[in-house]
Amino acid sequence: MATAPGPTRWLFGDQLGPHFLGEPGHHADDGEQPVVIIESRKVFGRRRFHRQKAHLIVSAMRHRAAELGDRCTYYRTGTYGEGLARLPKKALPLSVCSPTSRPAEDFVRGLDGSGDLPAVEVLPARGYATPREDFRRWADGTKQLLMEEFYRRARRAHGVLMEGADPVGGRWNFDHENREPPPKKQKTLGLPTPWLAEEDEIDEEVRADLDRWEADGDVSFVGTDGPRVFAASRTEALAALDDFVTRRLPTFGPHEDAVLEEDEWMAHSMLSAPMNLGLLDPLECVERAEQAYRDGDAPLASVEGYVRQLIGWRDYIWHVYWYAGADYTRRNALEAHEPIPEWFSELDADAVEARCLSWALRGVRDRGWVHHIPRLMVLGNYALQRGWDPGELTAWFQRSFVDGYDWVMAANVVGMSQHADGGLMATKPYASGGAYINRMTDHCGGCRYKPTVRVGDDACPFTAGYWWFLDRNAERLEGNFRMKRALDGRHRLKDLEALVEQERARGGDAP
Repeated sequence: MATAPGPTRWLFGDQLGPHFLGEPGHHADDGEQPVVIIESRKVFGRRRFHRQKAHLIVSAMRHRAAELGDRCTYYRTGTYGEGLARLPKKALPLSVCSPTSRPAEDFVRGLDGSGDLPAVEVLPARGYATPREDFRRWADGTKQLLMEEFYRRARRAHGVLMEGADPVGGRWNFDHENREPPPKKQKTLGLPTPWLAEEDEIDEEVRADLDRWEADGDVSFVGTDGPRVFAASRTEALAALDDFVTRRLPTFGPHEDAVLEEDEWMAHSMLSAPMNLGLLDPLECVERAEQAYRDGDAPLASVEGYVRQLIGWRDYIWHVYWYAGADYTRRNALEAHEPIPEWFSELDADAVEARCLSWALRGVRDRGWVHHIPRLMVLGNYALQRGWDPGELTAWFQRSFVDGYDWVMAANVVGMSQHADGGLMATKPYASGGAYINRMTDHCGGCRYKPTVRVGDDACPFTAGYWWFLDRNAERLEGNFRMKRALDGRHRLKDLEALVEQERARGGDAP
């Protein structure tokens, strides 16, 4: 290890970019600061992670250690504590940027040097556009945590897509332009193949180690193995960012909510995984996207939609995780307690006949990734309709997606997808029937179920499930003015009783 003066910076596996080095106010790698990275096998034994997620995280940590060279001490241990106990005195003092999960933050804040482990200075969190204290001040002074208001504040604070005090183009929001259905008579958007990772000798070593861990019974995985698709190093992440901005960002906006079966990536950035590993700072991605607009290389609607995802939605989700309290993932306003069925938890896409659900599960099984619409309007929507336990579902998303972490999935699932927080985030549940899926995807044409049919052998499980969800939760939702028309509409269904009986009989069976 380098003998430069401390403090040594401890990097967690999702703090791997250069902006996690340097002192407060000077977030930059000066090429001098010593670093320690601890690869804890126990982390992967707590849950049945997707095989490709485990591979990506370990590969990224080892790539970062290789980049840092002699500056980095890299421990492969059972626990973080075992690694910290091995640190020589010359590596102290030790500092760390505040971790992204409550258990990890509690752990590092408990390291005060009073026991066998060294004291650790905990710095403010990095990798987000809005500081936690700024969000708290805003949230404490507002009646509802409206993402749109938060997003506009962030735009103003960072001067993003602004002309003086006004948004570029005179509008804050281009959602209307960015919600087009998939183009008709096209199987793909016709875009070039996106940047995809090429594995190297580090990946070869990681794969062998994961095989051994599993054979030894230390870990157990779900999903299929590789090849690795997402960036695992800073160099790769920058290449993926450049590819997106130059070749995909211009067409990102219009069809960002659409799905085509033969176009698994569409125009999405595929940067959420490396960004959540800390390899990219969201503000540098925003700057690249805005420059593309300023240079005339990407339309405003697409750029605004991407900017909204980063300093709007991503930051907002991060802050809700911390602001809502430690019990947030245990909230269950709709009293949904059904367990996740085995076919879903094991990613058994072949057991499912409903084409949209099978396709989404297959994407998770084979890549550990599908974009936000299959997550929310297929996987999450189906779970909401069936009354699956939101805490269990949150854990499933966290372990099954390559970009899933506690902070990512808590608000996305509990608040947005399952309405389990009672409306803290969303003013109404994100429940929809087969009509939405038929409009925004090309799944329904080849499906054995019909999106317009509620009862019978060819009844769409999403259409029937929608009405079953409303009927089952009518009393809980009756005070929500945005649900009044839908709740009243169920009384006009002459086949409601048969529908409810049909869906109860379906239970946890794969549709």
